[in-house]
Amino acid sequence: MKQRKLILASGSSRRKELLEQIGLEFVVLPSQCEEVITSTSPEQVVQELALQKAQDVAARQTEGIVLGSDTVVAYDGKILGKPATKEEAIEMLTMLQGNTHQVYTGVALVDCEKKENAPKVFCEQTEVIVYPMTATEIQSYVDSGDPMDKAGSYGIQGAFGAYIKGIQGDYYNVVGLPIGRVYQELKQMSCFMDGSEN
Repeated sequence: MKQRKLILASGSSRRKELLEQIGLEFVVLPSQCEEVITSTSPEQVVQELALQKAQDVAARQTEGIVLGSDTVVAYDGKILGKPATKEEAIEMLTMLQGNTHQVYTGVALVDCEKKENAPKVFCEQTEVIVYPMTATEIQSYVDSGDPMDKAGSYGIQGAFGAYIKGIQGDYYNVVGLPIGRVYQELKQMSCFMDGSEN
């Protein structure tokens, strides 16, 4: 399948792995822009940030499609970012254990050859239910170092899988990119050129 140039405006190894998993070819050019948030709703925040990243990279490109993305974890309407300290990670996990929270991923696609076209921006939401955890389990997970670079202080695809009771929605969205939806949107943007899109 022939494919137009695709640029991932993110240095996230998880997003890179997800795009590779579905066989897409792409180059990685992480956005350098300063992120500005004007909204408080998690759904709006991730779309805003995804668009800022995509437009920042697209401004320096003349061809291809730029994909910007941002993921946040929210509990009780409050956004939980990446923990700055182990204490913060423990605090977040204590909040999430035994409860249901939401993961939002915003995606923005900018066609560099048709910059006059409005970018395609959307958000996917997944509900995640976490089993109750003991203080020892939380401490042990935090000590593993796994939560430190992840929104909400956990990665669903790692050791934290032991505490996931269930999810409602797209699993890959929780990992960092709703790849099924991304593929369908790219198809609509004529990213794949020889017509054999299946």
